[in-house]
This record gives sequence, structure tokens and C-alpha cells, in this order.
Amino acid sequence: MELLGAIDRYLKTTHMPETKFGRLAVNDPRLVGDLRRGREPGPEMIARVTAFIKGQHA
Repeated sequence: MELLGAIDRYLKTTHMPETKFGRLAVNDPRLVGDLRRGREPGPEMIARVTAFIKGQHA
């Protein structure tokens, strides 16, 4: 799964602001903006974001 693509789909579906997503998912309101600017997430970050998205769709 391409992380930024999954986040973008989630944001479009939920109409959630990027900063709120980052804060709720990993306690980092700058997460999405940083990813757009080239930040490379580690495996733990990917797992946390993925779990957040899956948990919200449950």
C-alpha cells in the first residue's frame, strides 16, 4: 500500500483536514504535509497510520 495515496483517499472520503488526521493517527499534525514534501516514513509510522485508517473503517 502506498501510504500517501491511502491517506489521500481517506481524507477525501472523510473530509478530514490533513492536520487533524496527523494528530489523531500519530500525534503529528504536520505528518501529511511532511510526507508530501518527501518525508520517508519508517515501518512503525506506516503501521500506525495503516492501523488508524483500518480502525476508522471498522
